[in-house]
Amino acid sequence: MAQVKVRSIGNSLGVVLPKEILTRLNVRNGDILHLTEAADGSMRITPYDPEFERQMQVARQGMANFRNALRELAK
Repeated sequence: MAQVKVRSIGNSLGVVLPKEILTRLNVRNGDILHLTEAADGSMRITPYDPEFERQMQVARQGMANFRNALRELAK
């Protein structure tokens, strides 16, 4: 577990993530992070967009269902 401190950054507040956390998240300066709230009220920080992942799951299911038709259309 890592601790971060909320700091004043200009007219806003922010946190500075330690280098080890940035490495584990595989993020660099300018990347976008997403905060999601869990059922217990805790927050999760991730570089992956959960909405995009949901859309990709739907697309994968559609591609699996229409695999033969898509193969024919690709010819």
